[in-house]
Amino acid sequence: MGAGKTTVGRALARKTGKTFYDSDHEIEARTGVRVATIFDIEGELRFRDRESSVIADLVRMNNIVLATGGGAVLRPENRAELARHGVVIYLRASIDDLLARTMHDKNRPLLQIADPRAKLQSLLEQRDPLYREVADIVVDTSQQNVNLLVSRLLDQLHHIPAKT
Repeated sequence: MGAGKTTVGRALARKTGKTFYDSDHEIEARTGVRVATIFDIEGELRFRDRESSVIADLVRMNNIVLATGGGAVLRPENRAELARHGVVIYLRASIDDLLARTMHDKNRPLLQIADPRAKLQSLLEQRDPLYREVADIVVDTSQQNVNLLVSRLLDQLHHIPAKT
C-alpha cells in the first residue's frame, strides 16, 4: 500500500503503449462497490477470493500492465499466476514513505486503525519475502521521480525474456 503501483503502472503503460489495469479498480467495477465496502461487509477473506478471480482473468490478457493490490501476493495461486503470465515488478518503499503516502487515504481498510505505522511494518514483514519470491525486478520507489523510475524500469525490462 502506497508503494506507487497504480501511479507507476499507469506511467509504464503509457510509455509502452499497453493498457493499464488495477485489480482493485477492476473489482470495484465488477461489484459496483468500493474495496473498503467489500472489506466491511464481506471481510478480507471474501475480498481475497474476488481478487484472485480478477487476477486470474487479467493475467490472461495481452499487452497490459497490471497493478495488483498489496495483499495479492498472500495467496500462492496469485503468485503463481503472476509469475507464469508476466514480468513481475516489486515496487518497494520505506515505512516512512508508505505512511506519508497513505496517511490521509480513507480507502485503505487495513490502515483504519490506531497505529497504522505498526500495521505497515507488520504487512511489510509478512509480504516482503512473498514479493521477492515472485519478483523479476525489485525497485525502491522511495524519493524517486515517477518518470525516472519508469525509465529505469524500461531499461531493466529489456533484459528480461518475455513470458507467455
